[in-house]
Amino acid sequence: MDNNSEQLLVINQKSETKFSRDVIVEDLSKIDYKSAWDYQEKIFTSLVNNKIGNREKSPEEQNIPNHYFLLCEHPPVFTLGKSGSMKNLLVNQDTLNEKHISFFKINRGGDITFHGPGQIVGYPILDLDYFFTDIGKYLRLIEETIILTLAEYGLKAGRSKGETGVWLEPESPSRARKICAIGVRSSRWVTMHGFAFNINTDLAYFDLIIPCGIQGKQVTSLQKELGRTIDMSEVKEKIIKHFSELFEAKIVKL
Repeated sequence: MDNNSEQLLVINQKSETKFSRDVIVEDLSKIDYKSAWDYQEKIFTSLVNNKIGNREKSPEEQNIPNHYFLLCEHPPVFTLGKSGSMKNLLVNQDTLNEKHISFFKINRGGDITFHGPGQIVGYPILDLDYFFTDIGKYLRLIEETIILTLAEYGLKAGRSKGETGVWLEPESPSRARKICAIGVRSSRWVTMHGFAFNINTDLAYFDLIIPCGIQGKQVTSLQKELGRTIDMSEVKEKIIKHFSELFEAKIVKL
């Protein structure tokens, strides 16, 4: 989040091409959850305000926005979506303090999940008017981004009916295990929040919650499935590649 980032929130750009799919990828590295959330909100608000301002302009005068895809890794934190239940947090505040785990109620969909070291968290902040206005399709493409990334590691992943996210062996109730949680917010077709992909994650943290409010199903990581520590940078590059292809986006790296 340097000065360049501040200047790039929205480019006041005039273009003969009405639709722009330039997506700025910014790797925030290790960052506390609240700082990343505040940064998301800043970009989100900028995109929404740009859209409102464009209503007063002719098509040739409209500002074409920059879309963002933030990647990061958080210290241990539980987040509870607006439709979630506190019953799915299985420990009290004293335990959270003892284990140095933060907790936030946030404005995304979904229930409770964990973010922490060894996990790649992705926050696409897109104005879907420049892509497609279909939240269902948006969620499926986020899932497909992770599914294709896992395929590069020889893992066949898929979807579990009625349960947003990416799973291994979803067709088997006894063996189904979630490797990537997804929860988003959308307003005026602008998105924020995103996915949490377990790479080298300490899965013991998930024992303190009912992940995503889903009883009786396991959570896994890429490290657990492959039996070795995974290069996080390598996974990020694969995610960016598949994201750009699926969303037909031009990637601009900061």
